[in-house]
Amino acid sequence: MDILKRNNVRVFGHGPRTLLLVNGYGCDQSIWGSVAPTLAKQFRVVLFDQMGAGDADFAAYEPDKYASLAGYTQDLLDICRHLKLTQVTLIGHSVGAMICMLAAIEEPGLFRQLLLLCPSPCYTNHPDYHGGFEQTDIDSMLAYMETDFVGWADSFAHFVMGTPDRPSLVMELSHRFCKNDQLIAKQFARVTFTSDNRHDLERVTTPCLLVQCAQDLVAPLEVGAYLLAAIPQATLVTLPISGHCPHVSAPLETLTVLQSFMAA
Repeated sequence: MDILKRNNVRVFGHGPRTLLLVNGYGCDQSIWGSVAPTLAKQFRVVLFDQMGAGDADFAAYEPDKYASLAGYTQDLLDICRHLKLTQVTLIGHSVGAMICMLAAIEEPGLFRQLLLLCPSPCYTNHPDYHGGFEQTDIDSMLAYMETDFVGWADSFAHFVMGTPDRPSLVMELSHRFCKNDQLIAKQFARVTFTSDNRHDLERVTTPCLLVQCAQDLVAPLEVGAYLLAAIPQATLVTLPISGHCPHVSAPLETLTVLQSFMAA
């Protein structure tokens, strides 16, 4: 199958460097609408849809392939190879950030920098690690998805966006969730929230920017500190905002941090 069609790949902008933007859970490439046009003034920008979201070809979905983040990582690497990209700067959000990290571990020569928004290598709490959720929380959330997907989408959008004073952003995110193929979305949620990539962090050799939000219920501050300590070439920036989607709720502040790191 044509890789570009499978993942609805879009390339635009001009510049000496290529940026590839990787969506977080339940979002398609339009989630970058507040930052991508500005980035495209300086860089070549590549956008795509994860399997199950946006205009990706759902017929290409293989349950075994996508039973772990490895399948999504393979899609990212396939796109890079098909477009013959080199020295790519990856910008990933949430689970998309972890997919970026896994791709850089597998093919470090392809990538120049990792710019990761609200990443988390593990969402569950452990005796030596605070991921933000108890296992019972994850189990309850996954069960809620099975019984009432639309209700889950609405409540989880409020939880993720963290902007009660801007209900339009919450409604937009909930709508994005509901547009996804439900079967794929449920499996991707299970993969996302049960993955544990803490043991992979020391293998990241690509220079890495970690961007966290001061109040984020999905990836609390302890996660950022853990990542900073575990990744060999990492820089951590904390934005003074709430929520888990800074590229949506605070695009100007997010752009400033990203552009500063790329210019350094």
